[in-house]
Amino acid sequence: MNCKVCVDAGVCKMKTLITAVENETGMVELDIKSDCPDILKLSWKLEPVSPYSEVESEFYKSEIYRLAQETPIPHTACPVPSAMIKAIEVAGGLGLKRDVSIKFIEDDSEAGLSD
Repeated sequence: MNCKVCVDAGVCKMKTLITAVENETGMVELDIKSDCPDILKLSWKLEPVSPYSEVESEFYKSEIYRLAQETPIPHTACPVPSAMIKAIEVAGGLGLKRDVSIKFIEDDSEAGLSD
């Protein structure tokens, strides 16, 4: 399977395009295009990853988060590493394509939570 994700990281105004493709061995390969030099540095270290091990690993054992720590990605709230894992999940057939969002709200009623 193949999956493309575009991330607008917010106030930094840097955009990242993530293309995840499952290869013939079942591993997922990521191709990253980004305005962010730190994300590009991380992408140079990426190897094909097992979608099962990446999606099911603990945060600190995730290959993506390990690379984000090593590179380092200087802003812990950066949504790009999480988006990479979501793309791996979908490309590996472990999840469905569904948009994710972070919204800033003024009142709890705007959250849309059920009672």
